[in-house]
Amino acid sequence: MTDKRILILNRGEIASRIAKACRELNYTSVGVWTESEPHARHLEFCDEWVFLEGKTNQETYLNIEQIVGVAKENNIDGVHPGYGFLSENTDFAKALEENGITFIGPHSEAVRLMGDKAVSKTLAEKHNIPVVPGSTGAVKSVADAKKVAEEIGYPVLLKAVAGGGGRGLRPCADEIELENNFEAVGREAMSSFGNGDLLVEKFIVNPRHIEVQILADKKGNTFHFFERECSVQRRHQKIIEEAPSPFIGEDEALRKELCDTAVRLAKAVGYDSAGTVEFIMGEDKNFYFLEMNTRIQVEHPITEEITGIDLIVCMIQSAFGIDLGIPSQEWITKTGHAIECRICAEDPITMLPAPGTVTGFETNFPQGTRFDNCLYKGLEVTPDFDPMVGKLVTKGITRSVSLRKMKAALDGLFIEGLKTNVPLHKVILENEKFVGGNYSTKFIGEEKPQDDVKTDFDYEKIYSMLATIEARRMGF
Repeated sequence: MTDKRILILNRGEIASRIAKACRELNYTSVGVWTESEPHARHLEFCDEWVFLEGKTNQETYLNIEQIVGVAKENNIDGVHPGYGFLSENTDFAKALEENGITFIGPHSEAVRLMGDKAVSKTLAEKHNIPVVPGSTGAVKSVADAKKVAEEIGYPVLLKAVAGGGGRGLRPCADEIELENNFEAVGREAMSSFGNGDLLVEKFIVNPRHIEVQILADKKGNTFHFFERECSVQRRHQKIIEEAPSPFIGEDEALRKELCDTAVRLAKAVGYDSAGTVEFIMGEDKNFYFLEMNTRIQVEHPITEEITGIDLIVCMIQSAFGIDLGIPSQEWITKTGHAIECRICAEDPITMLPAPGTVTGFETNFPQGTRFDNCLYKGLEVTPDFDPMVGKLVTKGITRSVSLRKMKAALDGLFIEGLKTNVPLHKVILENEKFVGGNYSTKFIGEEKPQDDVKTDFDYEKIYSMLATIEARRMGF
């Protein structure tokens, strides 16, 4: 296989993950570092390092001109953006294409079409993909928004056209709330995404957030890798994901319909990479297209665990036109159940970011545990980046086994010096509704697990665990 040079335009655990995939393919991984993270752990996994000048994200990770220049200077064949930053930026994908550098993601037109929620919704409707009732495009005024709301009925959701990460979303129970929120959501959208346009959609009561992982190559083959349940969220951002969905359960007809719909949409835009088609599913199990993420997702590990497919490797192969080695959709099967808990530097009660410095880090996990992380003693978690520091994943032959393993894994994760959401995860995993798989995106708001978080740590248990780990290291 011809050696290729891959620039990894990201940081933390996803940069380490991509570097490992490059090593498997015998490609040269080139990591990036900045003044804000001169000793970033992901660099340990990269073959080479390059420096991005600047002091802010805008000057470094988001500076298209500098990144293209660095790629050309270092004879880079392809750039993998991971998630966040420029991973779904049409201008960046185009700039790479124009300079003969492979964007390890879908072609720029797919990024453009699916990156705008109004455009993607129109495209979905054109191809008979079910969408949430609402405006067919951005509404231009509060009067237009009220007209749509009257047609589809309250409650409605104001949603930024170019939104993401839970920003630019506001439910409105009636006309008064719509009037009060319209300008505020528009300002938030403009501030976060540079686009203040809004959609108005029907607000689905007790919704489930369920997404389908797809992968396509440049030869017209498009496959799905089943679904993930992502309904446990705070501030519209996921914190626990499962694969497969406990809500769909054993309803294989529904699962097939959902996954086939995702593949149909991907084919409609000539998709040619890894991506995720996100749906909202009501209590009646009717589902509606939400959006498509034209990148690898944070939660991709649980799909890898139940299918045995390395999505990052396949994503790189697809970008360079290499055969994926997947003969048919039927060849892709799922086994067991996987759960992911996002480990974030957050106050477990307020769920707000809690920057700090890691002064100690130890693990004692059960079999069947995977921990994608960027942790090390001395790591400084700053407000400049997302507070997620790791992804804890367990797999079991059944959901109950996976849950049991996750509880043990959380007990065996020790991070000193930082507030983390580990105590919150522990409470959620004991919640009756969660254990029964009977939860929606309203779980945090209704069940309020944060109210049951205990902040008095059991130091005797922690020190006993650390002593056991040290004894094992010394061969006792």
